[in-house]
Amino acid sequence: MADDGGFAGTGNGQKNGAGSGANGDAEEAIAQLFDDYQAGFNDYDIDRICDCFALPAIIWQHEKGHVFNDEEELIENIEALLKALEKEKVTQSDFHVASSHVSGSSALVTLDWVQEDSDGEAVFEFTCHYQLMQDGSDWVIACIIND
Repeated sequence: MADDGGFAGTGNGQKNGAGSGANGDAEEAIAQLFDDYQAGFNDYDIDRICDCFALPAIIWQHEKGHVFNDEEELIENIEALLKALEKEKVTQSDFHVASSHVSGSSALVTLDWVQEDSDGEAVFEFTCHYQLMQDGSDWVIACIIND
């Protein structure tokens, strides 16, 4: 993860030339995590989004924290979110990496999101802060705080 907030392999064209070694490997795996997460939203694929999370997971939004202890609870939340996006006719979700920091088996990443309709008009713009953890060779989302 680069100081300028970019990381290699993101679906939105961001590149930072991640090097080899532990941080380079982490950067590539984290980039893949967010590519999968973004694709899940763009394809309205509940399972793909759910696979990006550690359980239990915590999501803070609207000044309330919610703990999702198992996959069933998380799926219910994702279904509700996707229904809301569908209602607003969101067809594309894109992000820009605002900041990132990897330290051992944890990482903090802030993404600025824009969700657009089929005309390319922004429906939602928001920032999310992600706390990630390494699970074997994979990286997963442990906590999200929405601004």
